[in-house]
Amino acid sequence: MNSADNEKIRILGRRVIALIILNLLAFITIAGRLYYLQVYEADKYKVMSDENRISTRFLVPPRGVIYDRNGEIIAKNEQDFQALLIAEQTSDIEQTLDTFKQIIPLTTEEEKRILKDIKNKRRFIPIKLKSDLNWEEVSKILLHAPDLPGVEINEGLSRMYPYSELYSHVVGYIGPISKDQKDINPMYMVPGFKIGKSGLEKYFDYKLQGKGGTVKLEVNAYGRVMKEIERSAGEQGESMTITIDSRLQEAAYSAFGDESGAAVVLDVRTGEILALVSKPSFDPNLFTNGISYKHWNELLYNERTPLVNKAVSGQYSPGSTFKIVVALAALEAGIINEGTHFYCSGGMDIGDIRFHCWKHSGHGSLNVVEALKYSCDIFFYETSLRTGIDKIHDMALKLGLGKKFNIGLDNEKEGLIPTSGWKKEKYGLNWAPGDAANSGIGQGYVMVTPLQLATMLARVVNGGYAVEPTFIKPTKEELKKVKRLPISTRNIELVKQGMFEVVNSVDGTARQAKFNINGARMGGKTGTTQVRRISMKERLSGIISDSRLPWKLRNHAWFMGFAPVDNPRYAVAVIAEHGSSGAGVAAPIASKILATAVKLDIK
Repeated sequence: MNSADNEKIRILGRRVIALIILNLLAFITIAGRLYYLQVYEADKYKVMSDENRISTRFLVPPRGVIYDRNGEIIAKNEQDFQALLIAEQTSDIEQTLDTFKQIIPLTTEEEKRILKDIKNKRRFIPIKLKSDLNWEEVSKILLHAPDLPGVEINEGLSRMYPYSELYSHVVGYIGPISKDQKDINPMYMVPGFKIGKSGLEKYFDYKLQGKGGTVKLEVNAYGRVMKEIERSAGEQGESMTITIDSRLQEAAYSAFGDESGAAVVLDVRTGEILALVSKPSFDPNLFTNGISYKHWNELLYNERTPLVNKAVSGQYSPGSTFKIVVALAALEAGIINEGTHFYCSGGMDIGDIRFHCWKHSGHGSLNVVEALKYSCDIFFYETSLRTGIDKIHDMALKLGLGKKFNIGLDNEKEGLIPTSGWKKEKYGLNWAPGDAANSGIGQGYVMVTPLQLATMLARVVNGGYAVEPTFIKPTKEELKKVKRLPISTRNIELVKQGMFEVVNSVDGTARQAKFNINGARMGGKTGTTQVRRISMKERLSGIISDSRLPWKLRNHAWFMGFAPVDNPRYAVAVIAEHGSSGAGVAAPIASKILATAVKLDIK
């Protein structure tokens, strides 16, 4: 063997050795890496493996139940089956949806919502296809499961309002999460999760929601659920009891008949809201799973505004019901007393403007009790001019007008009780005598809500205690802290006597609404407020009667009443929108409500 061959053998040997070393190093590296992954990183990759194998999902907690004062359920949860779609578990979403529609029909609105959710949500997040499924529909979906990849049935709870429209403006409703709320809480990503959208459902949402649970599911490589591994149920929301009596609530709602308006009933001793209705109303169950455009438009464009809670959001001139405030302001200021008389001839001139009494022939000479009984405008024009708007404003605020009570309902308004400087600040004009006269009979700039008027009456007839309206029963300690207003008991008794005469005198303005239930009678005050200006030309030619006017141009009708007069327990304020007459329309409604309250003897 020559030297050249030996050199080749040496080179080949070196190469073989190098290759062996390289292979050995590669083996050691791989073995080391495997050892590192399987021993040192075992826990990490076990977690990652479990994350691929185990799917953790949130469970919607049962929402707290809402009861009335007698334990009647007014908002509860019912079993609800939903069909859900997990987009990543189907290779053809359109085909899956087409197949589903052949089994369970979908409306156009539902299809739009589903496609929108598919576009906006991550593919692994379940999307609601259909809720409120019955057993037959669930069975059909399960039967066709092989043709519906990604579709599964979820058993949950749906909010239900057994009293339907009776409580819609109080309890409100729940609804789907809006897009801008999605990131606030992880629970909000769960299909079908609802939050309070209005009323007490919204105000107490944080209590009623509860704490969500979780369920761990084992899934295969395709995401199909194989079995349930672990379940944590979470905690049901806190249930609550409100002060309303469903029997009285129903009676108040029914008393309106076809009239549009609102009524608020308070326990004058505690401020508890025993009934609060706004008519017409709506069915809150329509909103639970998303209201249709058809139903929404029907509610939105109804001229009687069923979506507006007139009891707290409606601001109206109080009309002659405001004369109680004017009378107390004048009595407390010493401007008038029980012996003061003013003469009513049917009209009086203030500046160059003629102001009329509702009784054109006049009432003659009257004291304050008689002026309240007959609701004489001239008496209160004169009283308001002498007292001044600032003293009237102060008394109104003491009695609860011109403020919000924040009782938990949406869009509560504060109304308006003007002062002498308010008009200058608002319009750059001085407060005029004519403004004072108009305010004296609850017209002009004065605006109140039915809730405020009921509170005002409660504070007067309970002897001057500043109770505040509430849906939550106050404790004995809280009631001990209620302050008594600095108003003379004698002056309070005078206006109460006037309100007694309004209803129980043979010539009182609301005599047709009186009742006597085992000796229990009511007192009150009527009010009729203009919604249009009557021109001098119309006065000369004859004022057009309300019955001949379009509904929207008719006067509003007010009545506020209390019972029993000997030991007041209940106060009610009723507004009948465009009801024409406080005595003829609002007073009979209030009478029915108070009579029911007296008969029930609410505990």
